[in-house]
Amino acid sequence: MQRPAHRLTKAFFPLLFAAVLCPGARSYAQTTDMAANSLPDAPVPSAATSFDPQTTSSSQPAAPAQTDAQKTQQERAAEQVKKEEQQRTLGIMPAFNVAYDRDAPPISPKQKFTLAFHTATDPVAFGIAALDAAYSQATDAFGPEFSTNTNSAGVKVTTRFEGYGQGWAGYGKRVGASYADNFDGTMIGNAVLPVLLKEDPRYFRLGTGTAKHRILYAISTTFWCKRDSGSWGPNYANVLGNFAAGGISNIYYPSHDRGASLTLTRGLVVTLEGTLGGLANEFVPDITKKYLHRDVSGKPVPTTAP
Repeated sequence: MQRPAHRLTKAFFPLLFAAVLCPGARSYAQTTDMAANSLPDAPVPSAATSFDPQTTSSSQPAAPAQTDAQKTQQERAAEQVKKEEQQRTLGIMPAFNVAYDRDAPPISPKQKFTLAFHTATDPVAFGIAALDAAYSQATDAFGPEFSTNTNSAGVKVTTRFEGYGQGWAGYGKRVGASYADNFDGTMIGNAVLPVLLKEDPRYFRLGTGTAKHRILYAISTTFWCKRDSGSWGPNYANVLGNFAAGGISNIYYPSHDRGASLTLTRGLVVTLEGTLGGLANEFVPDITKKYLHRDVSGKPVPTTAP
């Protein structure tokens, strides 16, 4: 669609041409009138020989619209990313990293960072961190911990390890830790490593086939992914990103919740949880369409008569 300024510019040139032409036309008309008495009447020009700049300009055929086949890969990828940024599961949970088109073109490094940052900073991410912190507060996770050991003299000594504690201060620390975990994992696993390893961080929904086939496919994407080249291979970025985020958490977790074993445990748990995310990406759109009559962008879909 043309911009208004462009339409005004296009209309300006025929008007300018007519303005320039009019003085010459008046001068020619005066000369013709002086010689009209000595010359026989000239034939009246037909409508076909008249010249109207504005009519001639508007009668030129419009440029054909660009088809999908004529668009470059970058243009198609930009359109795909713009569409993905509007996707939400059940109209709430962001699904920005889900490609519902199996033939979606690969995205650029900048677009990978855009989708990851959009996911990590979505209001839903802050809401999840707040709920997770509330649960941790209720169960006193990351609270003070006591360790009792026997010293060389045979005396039992109890050591107190400080944690986040209770109250608003403790809750604030838990919110920050939960959100930091999500932010680190999203940016590392969906942007930094996919750019370095040339992997596509998106989930490519299957959408067809038997339930068993789709379940196995959804689980496999935690460990198997599509590459920028279009081939499929091990999902290094996702797995390594989960363990890297677990390692970074040692910076802000209480001292008794740090260490290599805890890092490995967190990374493994988050990786296994990713399989649940794959199942949700695969099947929730079907549930939303059937029962809520909405598509992945939240728009209503027509219902079929029984």
